[in-house]
This record gives sequence, C-alpha cells and structure tokens, in this order.
Amino acid sequence: MASAARPKQESSDHAPTRAATPASDRPSLVFFYSPTSGRSRRAEGFLAQVLQRRSNHTTFRLVRVDADGRPDLVERFRISELPTLLVIAERRVRGRLVTPAGCQQIAQLLSPWLK
Repeated sequence: MASAARPKQESSDHAPTRAATPASDRPSLVFFYSPTSGRSRRAEGFLAQVLQRRSNHTTFRLVRVDADGRPDLVERFRISELPTLLVIAERRVRGRLVTPAGCQQIAQLLSPWLK
C-alpha cells in the first residue's frame, strides 16, 4: 500500500560521472503514462532516443507516473491526455508536451536543458 503513495522514480544516478549535476539541482522530467497505452510506449521510446542521442541521461531526474495509480498527481498537474511530459525546474512547471508524436517534439521541449 505504501508504494501506491509515491510515483515510480527512475533515475540515471546508477552510473555517476564527474560532470553529473547533483540530483537536487537537476530539473525533473515527469512522464505521465498508461501502461496499457501504445502511444505511451511509443513516447517512452522517443524520449529514450532523445536522451541517448545527446548523452543527457544525467541532465534530468526522470520520474515515471502511472496515471491510473496516481490520480492525485494527474489532477494536481492538470493532465488531460496521456502520455504527457512535464519539465519541472525550480519547483515550477517549465515545459509541457501532450501526446508527443516524435523525437523532434521532445527535443524541442527539452532543448533549453540539453547539451
């Protein structure tokens, strides 16, 4: 029951580098998804490609939120469609992308933070 109270978090902290930004200073990239949605699975693949292409695994703290399991977060962040990506920096939503259709859209959203 306690696991339902927190979003599933995945981070690239398992392979630290000297140039890595501490987790507390990194923006959060929040991925709202549905595990049964083909669009969510495709968007997750696009996101992985964008982060790999420019070696940006340590740029963001990636947080995956199963929308079915966290309706409170869906309501709090006003998520109306899945998948949705949010960039949260300095405790504010700095970017939002609803139903990303490809790598180019995601790269454009993340461009202020990408190397």
